[in-house]
Amino acid sequence: MISKDAIQRGYNRRNYVVGAHTPPAYAKTITATDGPPGLQRAPVTVATEHIDALREVADEVLTDTGSVVAWTRDWWAGSMVSETGGKPATPQAVIVRASRVEQIQAVMRIANAASIPVTVSAGRSNVTGAALPVRGGIVLDVCELNKLIGFDADSQIVEVEAGMFGDVFEETIQREHRMTMGHWPSSFGISTVGGWVACRGAGQLSTRYGKIEDMVFGMDVVLADGSLIAVGGYSRAAVGSDLQQLFIGSEGTLGVIVRVRLKLHRLPDYGRAIAYGFDSFATGLEACREIMQRGANPAALRLYDALESKVQFELADTHVLLIADEGAPEMVDAVMTISERVCKELGRQLDGPVIFERWLDTRYLTGKSAEGFKRSPGFVADTLEMSGRWSDLPAIYDEVVAAINAVPGTLAGSAHQSHAYVDGACLYFSLRGEVEVEHRARWYRQAWDAANAVLVRHNAALSHHHGVGLLRAPYMADSLGSAFPVLEAIKRTLDPKNILNPGKLGLTDKLPQTED
Repeated sequence: MISKDAIQRGYNRRNYVVGAHTPPAYAKTITATDGPPGLQRAPVTVATEHIDALREVADEVLTDTGSVVAWTRDWWAGSMVSETGGKPATPQAVIVRASRVEQIQAVMRIANAASIPVTVSAGRSNVTGAALPVRGGIVLDVCELNKLIGFDADSQIVEVEAGMFGDVFEETIQREHRMTMGHWPSSFGISTVGGWVACRGAGQLSTRYGKIEDMVFGMDVVLADGSLIAVGGYSRAAVGSDLQQLFIGSEGTLGVIVRVRLKLHRLPDYGRAIAYGFDSFATGLEACREIMQRGANPAALRLYDALESKVQFELADTHVLLIADEGAPEMVDAVMTISERVCKELGRQLDGPVIFERWLDTRYLTGKSAEGFKRSPGFVADTLEMSGRWSDLPAIYDEVVAAINAVPGTLAGSAHQSHAYVDGACLYFSLRGEVEVEHRARWYRQAWDAANAVLVRHNAALSHHHGVGLLRAPYMADSLGSAFPVLEAIKRTLDPKNILNPGKLGLTDKLPQTED
């Protein structure tokens, strides 16, 4: 048995600065190669008169190239490849910092009137390039919009401004209200509440608490013209389409999320962890499916293939399934009883508490880790998380790993199941390659193209929680098929000048007001 608050405490084991939102400078820059600078295309320059107007309404406006590079740097492998190749991803823009909703409205009015692109920015922990200003213009930093506004104790609903960092938010609600949101993404300390919502994020305990779209009760959004709207606000409703869900996951393309009302949970007082090993990844998936479909929903249900089990747990010849839960003792024990019954039928028992403690200490080693591989200037690593039906997942696992491994220069493809549901689950793939430095970008895109061709063929979701950004943009039209024009129509209606984060979600970066 694990201690009653082990899962909650485990997420305080960190090596980052509380509320730190600027990714560090990347590794030593490699000599630049020929080609266009970074990832920008015909960036829009903000005129002096508009910079002056922005300074009148905002807290700070930064225009020097060094500040722009530092304040747009993110955690996407594509940005890293670009910058370490001597080409900062997005060096041309104006950084505008705001701390009040009224300021954000004023900035949007200026931008809308002058047809200036606006990319909302906060923690920049995103790994798909979602907050990169590919058309320049204004980068609207909302990190100072970070107040906790109020708490409805009877309804267990908290209202918070969108720029509050995740660790600060969770520590505050635990300390002041003895509550938790149960949302523990890997980017916990370098991401914001608004970023979670804008990119439709998930935490590592989502099987118990849900994804972010399950946690939002209501929110306020500033539209492209500067108007402020409120959406949601009901436990359930039958008043037409759910407009709140339209903005969740919109990645700043439809509006600026400024305030969020979130559902909370009482802090758990009991927890347990067990672990089992399986002879194949497919058998482990079958165990996870049976656990969910028999009615159990443990907080963590994470299955690692043999390669990742070696990295994570030093167990190279088995596929490790970790099951951990927290909450009322009666509920946790019932979940564990069901889980143990299923796993005993299909696998062999491991030392659950030891595996759990190991997971707390090493859970970030898989994925982009070079563990077990020679790291060189040509080493590239990334992760790809998708979701699909249980009936498709064994084939998707085999085919995606094979597709990644078939790309010349690949070191290894691997995966774990990270989030589970009654009807399907998320598989979290790792891509690692080592090529000549000048071929890094080509290998990276080839690996992503190969993997996503499998996902489109199986009609699987391209992303479970990282979002689309620039990385998955090339696959969106094929993935959504006949529904993609509906997304385009919504964008045109809410943002007719296409000034809000152009080029993301697979949507065009064309600015109709300035281009033919």
